[in-house]
Order: sequence, then structure tokens, then C-alpha cells
Amino acid sequence: NSGYEVGLLDLDIYGPSLPIILGINEQPDLTQDKKLIPLDHMGMKIMSFGFISGNETPVIWRGPLVARMTEQFFRDVLWGELDYLILDLPPGTGDVQLTLTQKLKIDGAIIVTTPQNMALADVKKGADMFRKVHTPVLGVVENMSGLFLEGEVKNEKNLFIEGQPVNVEKDGRFAIRIDLFKRGGGKIESERLNVPLLGEIPISQDIMEATDTGNPIVLQNPEAHVSKIYNDIAKKVVDVLN
Repeated sequence: NSGYEVGLLDLDIYGPSLPIILGINEQPDLTQDKKLIPLDHMGMKIMSFGFISGNETPVIWRGPLVARMTEQFFRDVLWGELDYLILDLPPGTGDVQLTLTQKLKIDGAIIVTTPQNMALADVKKGADMFRKVHTPVLGVVENMSGLFLEGEVKNEKNLFIEGQPVNVEKDGRFAIRIDLFKRGGGKIESERLNVPLLGEIPISQDIMEATDTGNPIVLQNPEAHVSKIYNDIAKKVVDVLN
């Protein structure tokens, strides 16, 4: 929507989810010289290991094969001219990450975490790995950042949830956040790394339903609270890179 040429590459080889999230059931075409043509979908060029392996096929690969497949998605895919190529990586510090940082110059990594200490322990290893191989960390996103609820009540000025008063607008609308986990894990990690906290994405039924139907919430309902969070994160990433 901002006028950029964007590619999206799903490199989570052991659990590719992009075909489901974007509602894609096609397979990429091959050129005569065996190059893959990324799918043009929702204004982006899309490629995923799930297009090739199938979403229901278990992947049992050793490290060298994972490394070769990761390289192939760059060497043998006709991306064309792009402003941004966004890579969705598996968790951790495995073969995909190591191959990328050894073979390519990556402009930066975005660290995604959930608020709990257990998640932060793994995230720290990943963030420190990127820095060790001289890949800048652009910022941190906290996912599952509380439960966001919005609704409307009639003929009711005082509303309490879990014993806490909730602000009700004149038209009866309200919006609240309930912290199901501890709060602030993303902020703690961003401060440790001295990078921006790019955003906090709440648990939301709207996000769940949108991803299950392959219709991203930012397109389905651009004015939704969570859509504005996603768009704000995207803008911040562009600003940091520029």
C-alpha cells in the first residue's frame, strides 16, 4: 500500500505457514531453465517451502540439505527488482539463519518474542547470534501481548472487568487490554539490545479468524485496532532501514 516492490519469503522449512495465512493453494511455475517464478499475490511476490513440500508433509532433513534449499530460494527464484525482501525464519539459531548470514548481506533482523521469560531466553540467543555475525537488529516486536477486547454496551456507564473500572465512551464503546501473561518482555529485550520496540501485537480473535481464512486483517478490516498496529510496525521498519 506504500508503493514499494515487496517480496515475502517463508523460510520456516519445518513449519511453513505462509500458504495458509495468505490463502494460497497454487504452486509456482518453472521457467525453461528451471527457475522458480514467485507467486504474485496481494501486491507482493510470494515464495514458500510450503508451495513445494505441501503443508501436510513432514520434513525430515539434515543440516546440509536445509542449507542447500535455503540457498536455492535465492539463487533459483526470479525475484526481479525489489525494494524489500522479507524473510520469515524458523525460531532459534539453526541452519537457515547460519546459511543466510554466511551467504548474504542482510540489512537487519526483526526479533519477535512473546512476553514470558521462557520465550525471552530463546529470543536472546537468536538476537545475540545475529549481532555476532554482524547482522544489525532493527527492533523488537512483542507478539501475544495481552488480550485485546473491544465492544459496546447500552444504557451502562459503569463497567468493571476483573474488578477494574473500564472507560466507556459516550456511544457505549469500550476497549480494554487484559495481560494473560506477564507484561513487558518485548520492552525488556529492546532495552537490552538498545533498539526500538516496534510494536505490541495483542491476542485477537480477529487476527485468528483472518489468518485461518487466508484474508489478512490489514486488508479485511484496515480500520481495526490490530490493523493499525501492524501498519505502524511496517512504517517503523521502513523508517529504521532508511
